[in-house]
Amino acid sequence: MSQTIFITGSSTGLGRATALLFASRGWNVIATLRKPNAATELAEVKNISLIELDVTRPEQVVAASAKALSRGPVDVVFNNAGYALTGPFEATADTQIVSEIETNLLGVMRVTRAFIPAFRERGTGTFIATTSVGGHVTFPFNSVYHATKWALEGWSESLPYELGAFGIRVKTVAPGAIHTDFHGRSLVLAGDPAYATLVGTALGVLRDPARAADRATAEEIAEVVYEAATDDSDQVTYLAGSSAKAMVAQRRDLGIEAWRRSVKRMFLG
Repeated sequence: MSQTIFITGSSTGLGRATALLFASRGWNVIATLRKPNAATELAEVKNISLIELDVTRPEQVVAASAKALSRGPVDVVFNNAGYALTGPFEATADTQIVSEIETNLLGVMRVTRAFIPAFRERGTGTFIATTSVGGHVTFPFNSVYHATKWALEGWSESLPYELGAFGIRVKTVAPGAIHTDFHGRSLVLAGDPAYATLVGTALGVLRDPARAADRATAEEIAEVVYEAATDDSDQVTYLAGSSAKAMVAQRRDLGIEAWRRSVKRMFLG
């Protein structure tokens, strides 16, 4: 019997790559996105069905999860919807902060909570969330984004204590840099003239074409999602991509303060 995965943020990038990978391996894929009509290519793929879902709207979370479960058991929920708010914290509007937390953190919590009863009743199920290497290390001008991803890692580490007794696993996939339009479509930049030079220097380093060699493809990260989904162990965090593994290892080996100094030199001169 085919297994079913429910995916948020499926329109592009990692979400889309994951939907296509699981479908190619015989899974039933419920791909959710804010504008299903814009994903005609996904809709034409065998084993993929689309449901409208904006994770910042609690009523849509309830409706989408109920619709998915009405079709049969869901085995894996992949919380992938998210974006980056970048820029000096002083310049971020309250609405920007709230939107970032609503999407990256509360959206994951709401979707997870909606599926827990069904998983608990069946005595099985896996939740996977896309966090980021930014949930393990930090960089300049990403403080709110880091806040959401570090929160997701902590929440995901704690949750298995209470859900494990019911056969439910909780996992995170933490990618480093990916060859997607994340720093275009999925980035919101908060600006302030006082920080213009510093922000320009940091973004220049981040967008340096020479760094592209360290980026994984969305398809490579999707393979790690598949690994997490099919791994029966209690492992929580899966670092995805060589850059993520290297950065976390370097922070551990150098120590936190030495790591912070190296990041400052790299991004701010």
